[in-house]
Amino acid sequence: MKKPLWISVSILLIAFILGACGTQNNADPSTNSSNDTDTGMMNNEGMMRFHMATIPDPYAGLENPIPPDEESIARGQDIYAVNCATCHGDGGMGDGPAGAALDPPPAPVAHTSQMMSDAYMFWRISEGGRDFGTTMISFAGTLTEQDRWDVVNYIRALGSNEVMPIEQFGGQVNDPAIQATQQAEMLSAAVTQEILTQEEADFFATMHPTIDEFIQNNRAELSDTNKPIMESGLDAMIAQSIITDEEGSQFLDIHNRLLDAGLMR
Repeated sequence: MKKPLWISVSILLIAFILGACGTQNNADPSTNSSNDTDTGMMNNEGMMRFHMATIPDPYAGLENPIPPDEESIARGQDIYAVNCATCHGDGGMGDGPAGAALDPPPAPVAHTSQMMSDAYMFWRISEGGRDFGTTMISFAGTLTEQDRWDVVNYIRALGSNEVMPIEQFGGQVNDPAIQATQQAEMLSAAVTQEILTQEEADFFATMHPTIDEFIQNNRAELSDTNKPIMESGLDAMIAQSIITDEEGSQFLDIHNRLLDAGLMR
């Protein structure tokens, strides 16, 4: 008996979504840095590695050789729509339909891309989530280097609201109001769970916009060091007397406690 067309299309769509977000069956388990990799789970230690990771060779120090012009962003948009939107969402906020069942959920790349170096983003797109115990697949074998750099340019354009996403799988766009709401919810949970005091939560909320803006505006220079970009940013702000050493240390301590608790994506 011939199957109805809608059933065939549905099967193909489900297979596509699972293929885009699933683990790689040919990955060598001995190279996984977490026992949770096979299940797609990332414990709090894995979350810490994600945020504070040191970029390995041969990716360390890479800079995007492709100018973020209209042509590159358009190419990146097409590649993102096919390979990334199912998990990360049309707007890059980690809310694609295939990502709903993943633990940890897909990263809100439109936002995080504004604070990550070229080298970090190219590394993560190339190697996937193997080193962090997530289900993101490696694209080094399926996308050319130019493809991956075009995706970097497109994701950054999404995060800066330079372009609007293709409406395909749904999801929010990068919106400062949404970011503020999510941060307020995270800090409220941290206080309720006695991870932070209310004073520490208020301090983090006050400092975060200034630190975010500084890192976004100085991303290229901060990427030259071998430290995670957050630490490099805080060091630079202290050196320029934008914040005190005590403020930098306190912010980093709170940031790491939120990571340890699994509250920060």
